[in-house]
Amino acid sequence: MEISQKRRLSEIFLGFFLLSHPAPVLLHIIGVTVFTLLAAWPHFIWSTIFLVIAAHAAMQVSIAMINDYCDRQLDAVGKPQKPIPRNLVYPHEALLGGLVMMGVMVLLLLPLNRLALLVSLAYLALGQGYNLGLKRTPLSGIVFALAMPLIPLYAFVGMGRMLPGLFWLVPVGVLLGVALNLANALPDIEEDAAGDARTLAVVLGAKRSLLLCRLLIMAGAVLIGILAVSRVVPVRGWVLIPTLLVTALAVATLFLVLRDERAMRGRKLHFYISALTCIVLAAGWLIGVIV
Repeated sequence: MEISQKRRLSEIFLGFFLLSHPAPVLLHIIGVTVFTLLAAWPHFIWSTIFLVIAAHAAMQVSIAMINDYCDRQLDAVGKPQKPIPRNLVYPHEALLGGLVMMGVMVLLLLPLNRLALLVSLAYLALGQGYNLGLKRTPLSGIVFALAMPLIPLYAFVGMGRMLPGLFWLVPVGVLLGVALNLANALPDIEEDAAGDARTLAVVLGAKRSLLLCRLLIMAGAVLIGILAVSRVVPVRGWVLIPTLLVTALAVATLFLVLRDERAMRGRKLHFYISALTCIVLAAGWLIGVIV
């Protein structure tokens, strides 16, 4: 039996920092911050804004920690650099940390309205369901598709504001959610396939996943454009047109960043560009609706 080495305090802090998946969680925090500020415009109640953003951040950290707890055996083989295989964090500590962050999320949400709590709990259920097994099935794409629209919806209900066109976030969010699922799964597609995981990306294969990811982002942009032109969701053209142009340029950049689906180094960058593009597209659309 392997004897655990004594850890320094700095190693424990580093372990929990890495366990929180800082880069992907930061993208989520940027996204919810953008949507929360849009929902608050033009009357910024900073205490409420802080609670909305902090509660979502705590939830994302909880999902990240329990993700590593659930994947600890696979990571020991395929990703030995992660904090649990490196013994920076022990499995029971990762689980406890995830549960504590869930409690923090609920405490931060209590001063807000109950609809914000319900939307957050729905997102949490999808995220933890993903961790507990759905991520290894083609349903992983459905989980992302359902979860993504909940982020702007949560921000708006958390701030106590509803827009007439907010319903249309759902179909747009479904398109962008599946795109993000594919982009997120691409760096691990070979490892998932070797572990008999049947994720949507594994079923499609790397080449088709890349293509579908880009097409879905463009489909989201096209749907937003159709809603604007048909006046179903009125939007300011001077905001929407640059947003759609930036989205088109970003998708073109994705083709340049990762021309070969076998190039491992470009897959993470592909995910970050995809995620930021989805944030810009959704945020630009909402800005055009609000102003």
